Amino acid sequence: MRALLVLIGLAALVVAGLMATGMMTLQTTPGSMPTLKFEGGKAPAVKADVATISVGTENRSIEVPTVTTTNKMITVPTVTMDKPAQPGNTQ
Repeated sequence: MRALLVLIGLAALVVAGLMATGMMTLQTTPGSMPTLKFEGGKAPAVKADVATISVGTENRSIEVPTVTTTNKMITVPTVTMDKPAQPGNTQ
């Protein structure tokens, strides 16, 4: 088995060497994919019995929390940035 792989490898090297030196050229023509034609057939039929869903509204009395807001004076952090002057930009 190993000898067969060595022979195949040597043959590939010989072919590559012949092609590299210009002593061998390969002429190829472009191929094409086979055409497929689909005819007939039918999708499977499916019958499903599903539940009926009704959507509507009704009036109910529920507890709703109330939220109030107040304004307080607090100290918050601030960030400032002084950009360096751009060359050619005099502001």
